[in-house]
Amino acid sequence: MGRVSTHVLDTARGRPAAGVRIILYRIAGQDRRKVKEVVTNADGRTDAPLLEGDGLEAGIYELVFCAGDYLRASGQAGEGVLFLDEIPIRFGVPDAGQHYHVPLLISPFGYSTYRGS
Repeated sequence: MGRVSTHVLDTARGRPAAGVRIILYRIAGQDRRKVKEVVTNADGRTDAPLLEGDGLEAGIYELVFCAGDYLRASGQAGEGVLFLDEIPIRFGVPDAGQHYHVPLLISPFGYSTYRGS
């Protein structure tokens, strides 16, 4: 069964990033439709896949990680303008029967992602 999942690691602190708000959008041409909004748990993961089974269709999706809120709450950023605030990751799902794991590794001044398993 196909699914989309994610997790967030705080590389500056060397631990999972708990309390990160994540918004998932489906992209179709110029249309951007919100599909789901979740918050990471104590392990930096969501309690369930973001999409799975019949809810997952082939196409383009975008995850928006509200990193700025997390960085402020964790004491790693002040109230001013942040270098990283919302981090969008747009990715394709060519086969809705596969698992697409899209993790985010963050610090106050950098991030990376990859297709995980």
